[in-house]
Amino acid sequence: MIDLSKIQKALHLDELEKIRVELLGKNGVITKEFKRMKEIPNEQKKEFAKNLNELKNKAMELIAQKKSQLEEQALEEQLQAEKIDVSLYSNRSEIGALHPVQMTMDKIIDFFVKLNFSVETGPLIEDDFHNFEALNLPKYHPARDMQDTFYMNDGMLLRTHTSPVQIRTMKKQKPPIRMISPGAVFRRDYDLTHTPMFHQVEGLVVEDKDKVSFANLKFMLESFLVEMFGDVKVRFRPSFFPFTEPSAEADISCIFCKGEGCRVCSHTGWLEVLGCGIVDPNVFKAVGYENVSGYAFGLGVERFAMLMYGINDLRSMYEGDLRLMEQFK
Repeated sequence: MIDLSKIQKALHLDELEKIRVELLGKNGVITKEFKRMKEIPNEQKKEFAKNLNELKNKAMELIAQKKSQLEEQALEEQLQAEKIDVSLYSNRSEIGALHPVQMTMDKIIDFFVKLNFSVETGPLIEDDFHNFEALNLPKYHPARDMQDTFYMNDGMLLRTHTSPVQIRTMKKQKPPIRMISPGAVFRRDYDLTHTPMFHQVEGLVVEDKDKVSFANLKFMLESFLVEMFGDVKVRFRPSFFPFTEPSAEADISCIFCKGEGCRVCSHTGWLEVLGCGIVDPNVFKAVGYENVSGYAFGLGVERFAMLMYGINDLRSMYEGDLRLMEQFK
């Protein structure tokens, strides 16, 4: 006779599982009884199988009931062990810290606001015109490959830079314009220095024709980079951006080796920090501007934060590790 009373006597889930295996496991008592079917005379098999199935179903039912009871009991014990009195005063209050990206963003914005730049924002989901075509990037333009884009089924996309905000601002107001557009942007990239979502600050100045020159741009950016990184040298190298002509990339002398050459700067003594240039006439044409001149610039906030705070892996800023945040109290 198979005894099922031991099921009710189980005190813990582990003990109940052991009993279940003894009764219903591959080599369990009830399982072995089923294997005896071939030994039972034919006229008795029906009755034997009926009784054995009833026994099996009864065992499974009792085990399920007992398991539910023990799980509820275990949860209650855990709650009792972990309960706290929320009315008790705790002196373990700690000062929080701003995220390094947010601190960097605030510092950048503060600099340009003091120079009378307005802060403009725009949608994260853009259309092709504002994100590409109005910025002198027509369809099939090879420079589109520089920005690996997240497209949606309806043709919309996650903006790859904050430049569309410049287009929207120019379409809704007339020059003069002095603006920056900080915000999140999205590209299909992920490694030590890239994440699918990151932050940019792009700037735009538009004045009457011949009132803005590359010299104005250089002076403003040199002042900005010294403000951000301290006593550094700044140089401008010719580059290419579809929406500016001429275009340049700005470098600073390496803040780690003071320009002597190290692993961080690839032993060149220089670190690339932003891109800039004179706005291409085709961009002004796309927004209906005539007889104007202007310059634009753009930078990655995470890139600045990594340099300013000595963070060597961009991904660590988005892993939510409090040990990193605690360093910025």
